[in-house]
Amino acid sequence: MLVPSDMIAAQSKMVYQMNKYCTDRVQVRKAQIHKTIQEVCRIVQDVLKEVEVQEPRFISSLNDYNGRYDGLEVISPTEFEIIIYLNQMGVLNFVDDGTLPGCAVLKLSDGRKRSMSLWVEFITASGYLSARKIRSRFQTLVAQACDKCAYRDIVKMIADTTEVKLRIRERIIVQITPAFKCAGLWPRSASHWPLPGIPWPHPNIVAEVKTEGFDMLSKECIALQGKNSAMEGDAWVLCFTDAENRLLQGNYPVNLRKSGFKSAM
Repeated sequence: MLVPSDMIAAQSKMVYQMNKYCTDRVQVRKAQIHKTIQEVCRIVQDVLKEVEVQEPRFISSLNDYNGRYDGLEVISPTEFEIIIYLNQMGVLNFVDDGTLPGCAVLKLSDGRKRSMSLWVEFITASGYLSARKIRSRFQTLVAQACDKCAYRDIVKMIADTTEVKLRIRERIIVQITPAFKCAGLWPRSASHWPLPGIPWPHPNIVAEVKTEGFDMLSKECIALQGKNSAMEGDAWVLCFTDAENRLLQGNYPVNLRKSGFKSAM
């Protein structure tokens, strides 16, 4: 097939400009974000080390795995969220009955086992493990840790929120969210996934994703705001970020919405 010379020249110019853009803009921005991530994680690790000294139940799970940090999500070049995974309790049941959209609660299976729970003082009279109570306690610990850590001159706690947020060098915002990892469990509210009759994902991938499970986050839920739900403070937000990331691996022709997958986040 003969291609006009002016078309070849135009394509060459486009390829040159795209390569130049990637080199001058994309790679530079990527390097800057990587440098910021390294600093953010170093500071947060120091803060969480101080938290652990005060309260051993809040153990930092922010670890470096070959350049990647478990639980770190980049929201923007100056905004990050870090998930800190808490120790499992053992005597609490997962309740997902659909009354709290995008959320679930953890409830004692037997009220007499309250004293056996690692988080006994955060369990309400109704037997629910309160996400808000745990977050409030964690917020107090982080505020104290910020005043004691080696980076106290450049890291400050953001006070006008119930979330645990830090401001670093007056320009970087980091939210630290307590969470429980629920492996080998899949919520009833997501039982419709994947939709029947759709070739992707393969059943083996579905089984792998469901075995990996999901996270329960202690954070404000937009879906519950203004509804004055009695359990709003006890509710944990369901998060499927790890499941989505697993589905996006391997260069699959992914369309999560068409496959019926919808994250609560």
